[in-house]
Amino acid sequence: MRFVAAYLLATLGGNPSPTKDDVRAILGSVGAEVEEDKLEMLFKEVEGKDLADLLAAGREKLAFASPGGAAAMDMSPAAAAGAAEEKKEKVEEKEEDEDEEDLDMFSLFD
Repeated sequence: MRFVAAYLLATLGGNPSPTKDDVRAILGSVGAEVEEDKLEMLFKEVEGKDLADLLAAGREKLAFASPGGAAAMDMSPAAAAGAAEEKKEKVEEKEEDEDEEDLDMFSLFD
């Protein structure tokens, strides 16, 4: 991942076609270890390809990835309203319990 990030940083810096030395320099500036085999693999994968096309293809692949727990967060407005109402009821019940506890405490001294 750090090799891809360094490559992207080089392109964001204005270098449309970063070299291995550019990526090494970026990684070296933060003290990261450069694994030559992984660096070689990255450059084999991006050789002759447009960065915009690679990013678009990656975005497309992520669109089909399962979001995991995010599915539970994606509720319809009616379901969200029901959940909010349920939460209000619990808060109201808790307040009632606290009020009863306060009354019981004062009856100790009567």
